[in-house]
Amino acid sequence: MFSNEVSRRTFVVGAAAAAASTLAMTNASASVPASANPTIVARQRFFGPENVDPSTGEVDSSKTILSWFGVTNFAMSIAGNVVLLDAWVPRGEFSNYVPTSPEELAALAPSHILIGHGHFDHAADAAEIASMCGATIVGTDEHCSQIAEQATTELRTLPLDSDRTDFSLSNGVAVHSVRHLHSALRAPRGEQPPLVLVPDFSPAIEHPPTPHDTAHLASHFNDAEGGSLLYQFVVGDFVLTWHDSTGPLFTDAPEILDAMRALPVSTVQIGSIQGYNQYTNGLSDPLDYIQALRPSLFVPAHHDNWLAPLSAPAVAYEERLRQALAGLPTSPELLLLTDPADYVQPSRLTFDIPVK
Repeated sequence: MFSNEVSRRTFVVGAAAAAASTLAMTNASASVPASANPTIVARQRFFGPENVDPSTGEVDSSKTILSWFGVTNFAMSIAGNVVLLDAWVPRGEFSNYVPTSPEELAALAPSHILIGHGHFDHAADAAEIASMCGATIVGTDEHCSQIAEQATTELRTLPLDSDRTDFSLSNGVAVHSVRHLHSALRAPRGEQPPLVLVPDFSPAIEHPPTPHDTAHLASHFNDAEGGSLLYQFVVGDFVLTWHDSTGPLFTDAPEILDAMRALPVSTVQIGSIQGYNQYTNGLSDPLDYIQALRPSLFVPAHHDNWLAPLSAPAVAYEERLRQALAGLPTSPELLLLTDPADYVQPSRLTFDIPVK
């Protein structure tokens, strides 16, 4: 076994060094659409103009709508509540590949930023976004403290320090959080073959990084995990479960799988499929989560090319993922998001909320 933190930093530093050795810096920067009301413009872009009131900016409360902006980062409107799930616009190895910015995410005016864990690819922009818009940071005490220390203003926080915590959003949205485990390398179980993908540096070559973005990435390399949380949102008969890492629960914490089985059956599960255990156990860990959460629809995440050579394009996972799902006793429908085509595409993840 090796330390998850040490192995992660080794991968990340190596990835940055590989990119830096081949790329020239540019001064391009993302821009926020100009508008007299930037919140309305941002919400129309992230949730679809047909779902946003053009005079008030309120989002259709009969729907759940998500826009992906890389790794496991999503802007979500659920029953009219606008929140962020994780908070990092991927950049540093490249720039202007993911078509948004922290400023535009703040313009969405999210009420909460829910953090799955504290590594940079999930939380590096949380302090800046929350400072601009006043959103409440939700996560473990470690997440909240780390983000608060990075902020330039005092932040509102909601620490969740129990193995299972229940709270609510407006319009009858119940939220269940469960502590689980970050991905980690373990000995082969023999159920799934190893999964090693060919790295792809083309985003960095085609969208070279600005000095500012490279510095931002470097400044967050050592951000701590601070524990990992899975979140489930329940409104009416609609249940959405989201987790930004997928740990070796079968070997390390089978009781957490039992806790997941005790949750309501998921209508939609959005879950990380990339992890350190893929190098010895393939997609075994994601399959364990899927079987415990029992989704009708599975949406993979943390499978895009956010930091080569640690990452690869989403399409590289497709064949193995379809084969793995087909081997389950009950296989969910698969909705595969691909990068960069599906970044900030709300039509891909729009669901009606059935009324009980």
